[in-house]
Amino acid sequence: MDELEKAAKGMLYDANYDAAVLEKRKAAKRILHRLNRLAPDEDAERNGLIRQLLGKTGERFVFDGQFHCDFGFNIEIGEDFYANVNLVILDGAKVVIGNNCFIAPNVGLFTAGHPLDPARRNKGLEYALPITIGNDVWIGGGVSVMPGVTVGDRAMIAAGTVVTKDVPPGVIFAGNPGRVIREITEKDGERTDFSRK
Repeated sequence: MDELEKAAKGMLYDANYDAAVLEKRKAAKRILHRLNRLAPDEDAERNGLIRQLLGKTGERFVFDGQFHCDFGFNIEIGEDFYANVNLVILDGAKVVIGNNCFIAPNVGLFTAGHPLDPARRNKGLEYALPITIGNDVWIGGGVSVMPGVTVGDRAMIAAGTVVTKDVPPGVIFAGNPGRVIREITEKDGERTDFSRK
């Protein structure tokens, strides 16, 4: 079993010194280097590079500004995906994002985790656990999603939240560590005043 197969199974793997892992990461960095230097109006080339990099995309998606990931091939995005600037996805394991998802600036989706003991950590070993984000999810600015988390459909993750556990569908989730604040209801669809009164 090679190192990326170990990673896919949630086992410790050599993320820092294995030649095959490093080459796959470098291949992604080459594409990202080109992608992150394109002018804003070079949409066709940008979308082509995203499709080349990611494991799966919908027909319609937008990555505004800088984007960074480890491998790319472990990332799947659904239809009508939007990511604002500075999205970071550490995709040692699968990251699957549903349809109609909106991601605000400076968000990190981190499948990577590290052993607590320094001896194994110093050998470059880490593990990766998948992240799944459902349909119609909004992730606010500066959110960090930790390894192994599932975010349910229609959830809203408030800005600055650290998501360390699964998020139920249809809720507002906020804090550090994140917790359910309340359910999103039909009344939220009727709201017209969005001031912070």
